[in-house]
Amino acid sequence: METAEEGVKMATDDVNGPDVDALDPWNPPYPPCRPIPPDVDFKSYSQLINEWFDEMDEIIAFSRRTKTIVPDRTPESVDDAFYNVLPRLVPILEKDSVRRFLTLYDRVAEGMGWGFIITPLTFTQMVRQNALQCTKAALEGKAPELLGFRANPNCMNRFGYFPLHQAAEIFSVDMVKLLLSYGALANVRTAGPEIIEGLLPLHVAVENTCLHKYLEGNAFPNKGDLNDYQANKIFLDTTRLLAEKTHNIVDELCNYINAGRLVETAVLLLAAEQQIRGVSSCKKNGSTKSDGFSLIKDCILSHKVSLVMEIGRSEKNNKRLKLDIKLTDVALLLVHAVSQAGVALDACIRSHPEVPHNMQVPHDEVLEKVSSILNGHGFFPTGGSINIGNLCSYKHVLSAKELPNELGMLMFVLVNWNL
Repeated sequence: METAEEGVKMATDDVNGPDVDALDPWNPPYPPCRPIPPDVDFKSYSQLINEWFDEMDEIIAFSRRTKTIVPDRTPESVDDAFYNVLPRLVPILEKDSVRRFLTLYDRVAEGMGWGFIITPLTFTQMVRQNALQCTKAALEGKAPELLGFRANPNCMNRFGYFPLHQAAEIFSVDMVKLLLSYGALANVRTAGPEIIEGLLPLHVAVENTCLHKYLEGNAFPNKGDLNDYQANKIFLDTTRLLAEKTHNIVDELCNYINAGRLVETAVLLLAAEQQIRGVSSCKKNGSTKSDGFSLIKDCILSHKVSLVMEIGRSEKNNKRLKLDIKLTDVALLLVHAVSQAGVALDACIRSHPEVPHNMQVPHDEVLEKVSSILNGHGFFPTGGSINIGNLCSYKHVLSAKELPNELGMLMFVLVNWNL
């Protein structure tokens, strides 16, 4: 005959599975079962067990709603049910109708909620469609139709990324702000076989900014002489917001530089200029240097020294290493330019008024502004003024044979990213 404690244990395993890991936020440690008097009657015995289950459910629900959950634990059958609901959910999210969303959830909750939370796929779809009001309702979880379920902004979905990655991909500043206000973490990384691993939301914003600008220049070649202020500002505003919440921003910049990814480097430099300049966010390994720009320059010089030493050890003429050295020179100029002119550049970026897409500004006008700012901070090619007539927008991927000079690269990046 089983004891009361054994009966509770068997019932618990039926509900949540037998494995409970003290370090697993999906299955936090259960509260100890209350002592059961030996002469308790069946009614009191059942009441004690039910009270313990209620307490256990609340602990589990709180942990699953508030802690970082990796990986997604949603059963495949629940996700399959979600895809059956999706055709009805999409038009509701397009209208961002909270009332219609709650009505749908009340009818088909089995495909949209499981394990005390709104499923990650359901919440990802809300973020993907930028349904701000529905997303807020899901994060709050106060509507009676949700039965106490709510969304966890730090729960990975089955594809290996988090809601903040999705918000960064669509460049929704409002969605990023909403998720952050409800506790979304900017330092979560992608993981799993179906995605590039180790990406921060910041990486998604930076790299998609570069991709958007490249595709824009090639898909619409006739607009090559125009600058889309509104889109560029959204790109940088999203990146800046994520950079403010990302730890070790100097390390992320150094990783881009060491990989020779200059365009990404420049975008992040522009977006995070104020953060890099701040002492509190830029100290590293006990360094007492005044700001992060000094640390980044040290990183570049250290990388260049290692490349030079590698060339010295090589018996062959290594063109790849020589190109990498030239890339470090360009990176050093970019960092120095933003460290000196970054405040003026940032003020110029923030001062842009919002304009319709059909009122894009000619590149020449943007080049004039950039030239004026750089000239005012001592950046001249061969000692003279910058001749904007000799500069053009970026039309092809950077190749080993066609590496622009340092100022040409600097001008390209600043002009194409919102200045």
